[in-house]
Amino acid sequence: MRLRPEQLGAHLEKGLAPVYLVSGDETLLVQEACDAIRAAARDAGCSEREVLDVDNRFDWSQLLSAGAEMSLFADRKLIELKLPSGKPGTEGSKALTAYLDGPSSDNVLLIVAGKIDRQSTNSKWFKAIDGAGAILQLWPVDAQQLPRWLQQRLQSAGLSIDADALDMLCDRVEGNLLAAVQEVEKLKLLCTDGRITPEAVVESVADNARYNLFGLVDQALAGDAAGALKMLQGLRAEGTEPPVVLWALAREIRLLYQCRSDMQRGVSPQQAMRSQRVWDKRMPLVGAGLKRHSLADLAELLHRANLADQSVKGLADGRPWDHLGQLVLNLSQGEARRA
Repeated sequence: MRLRPEQLGAHLEKGLAPVYLVSGDETLLVQEACDAIRAAARDAGCSEREVLDVDNRFDWSQLLSAGAEMSLFADRKLIELKLPSGKPGTEGSKALTAYLDGPSSDNVLLIVAGKIDRQSTNSKWFKAIDGAGAILQLWPVDAQQLPRWLQQRLQSAGLSIDADALDMLCDRVEGNLLAAVQEVEKLKLLCTDGRITPEAVVESVADNARYNLFGLVDQALAGDAAGALKMLQGLRAEGTEPPVVLWALAREIRLLYQCRSDMQRGVSPQQAMRSQRVWDKRMPLVGAGLKRHSLADLAELLHRANLADQSVKGLADGRPWDHLGQLVLNLSQGEARRA
């Protein structure tokens, strides 16, 4: 069966299916759905959890063995299969369909996959999961959906928000739900009366830790490579997740790219920045970034940001923080093509 995210809670209250497929490239939504299934599995007696990571060398017989083995320490077991590519291949398809031909009532299989394309939804393995269990395909929250999503999130936290404050908050977190959740948690502490005003959002920005995302971006735009790299190290030390840092950097690079594209068509830098809703106070910083980077240079930076994203998701070589460091350096210094 196919489930929407808002249907998952009611479904789990009725009992667990033998298999779940949770797919998508929105980290927060996938994580929350999987956490809900894991919690329901624990409540249902799955006190043992076995994790299988699928890579190029993965032996799919491990899945069948995990399903057949009796647990020595628990009545039921949760088998978690991580499939970043979203495609099991020929051997994986055979193993999944074989597993689902007679799934054990003692086990629950949770498949955590990357985005699954339309062709794969017609495959035998996908249809087998659809028939035996539940599928959640999670899509990113776009700019039009974000205000409603964020308002529902705030209401669930017992908060109300002014329209202007909501616009300001959406502008800060657009494109990254992990950052949105962090902002909601901070505002819960700041707004003791439960009401969020534009002033509270501004205060939240000013009340960030010493090493904060927006300070990092501003240092890079100002051309201070050493300061920006120091702030990146501070964010890492504070436990900030790489996807959150990447979102802030990629968002600024996309902004510069759009402005530079407009300038290529004869638009002045000020007009280009205004069309992209750059605040007056930030125009000097953004303008400094535009002076250092050509359109081709920014296209290369977007490519590097994509490589960092693939690394974060485990789909490309290299360590995420190394990719982020190179991105910060290129954004600060310009001429990314020479790096």
